[in-house]
Amino acid sequence: MSKIAAADQAQKTVRDSTTPPARNPNAAVEEEYQFALRKGTAAALELFIARHPDTPLSEKALADLRRLSR
Repeated sequence: MSKIAAADQAQKTVRDSTTPPARNPNAAVEEEYQFALRKGTAAALELFIARHPDTPLSEKALADLRRLSR
């Protein structure tokens, strides 16, 4: 292995060991939903629905929005 390749490999090892693991995307969506609920506005719920239209929580947000609009 050349010195350059060895240096690249050593740098990659350091970078890989300091990179945090990827976050669960469902947890992030859940947090956004909870934030929209805490905000308690139609705009917050509409934004959540627009950002996450294909998630099960968008159905809950839509129901929450309907309740809020009554």
